[in-house]
Amino acid sequence: MGAVHATRGVLAPASKDLRSEVAIVCGLAHRTLGNRVPIAWEAMANDYRVIREHIAHVIPGCQDYNAKIANPAGFFLPHAPRDERRFETETKKARFSVNEIQTIQVPPGRLLLQTVRSHDQFNTTIYSNEDRYRGIHDSRRVVLVNPQDLAELGLADGDHVDVFGEWTDDVERCLRDYRLVAYPTSRQCAAAYFPEANVLIPLESVAEGSNTPTSKSVIIRLERHVAAPTSASSPLPV
Repeated sequence: MGAVHATRGVLAPASKDLRSEVAIVCGLAHRTLGNRVPIAWEAMANDYRVIREHIAHVIPGCQDYNAKIANPAGFFLPHAPRDERRFETETKKARFSVNEIQTIQVPPGRLLLQTVRSHDQFNTTIYSNEDRYRGIHDSRRVVLVNPQDLAELGLADGDHVDVFGEWTDDVERCLRDYRLVAYPTSRQCAAAYFPEANVLIPLESVAEGSNTPTSKSVIIRLERHVAAPTSASSPLPV
């Protein structure tokens, strides 16, 4: 952790009109702020070295960023406990805290969902539908559930379900037509991929202190998916 490496795209753009994420963000900033803020948005969009120069001015350890990043091995950001066994505390020692484990009570017929990333994924960037970590292939529309829980719910591996998130309000949060995968998770637990399952997490459901979304503690229920009937095409007039 704390290692910085250069990344370079290896695929040709899908279109000559396709813009990079940096170009989109800089374009939004330029359109929104205009010349009121003395920042060269267009220069940063056209040359990432300009961005690195700005980073070098504010992030410790990033001095001479453009020169350092030329090294294929990258470089490490400074980390006082690791590098010097130094802790920036009043006692100059590491501080540990003890917290009681809070057990979430899952109602009968419900499961506790956690969102996870696949092998071929970096944050919200998804490179393929392959997940060799868990043996999932060709799809991300899956929910991993303990086989015993599936049996108790009257469901089976391969069944298609709708996944409903349950919260204290009356808002319906649902993933439609997801395939069940029997998987050795803990009992009364389930897992689905992030960010697809983000829709199940209320914006106001956050952890105390960190204010992060409760992506590992979502109470859900599963209902067998019923495909919508397809209307027969009207006959042509004669």
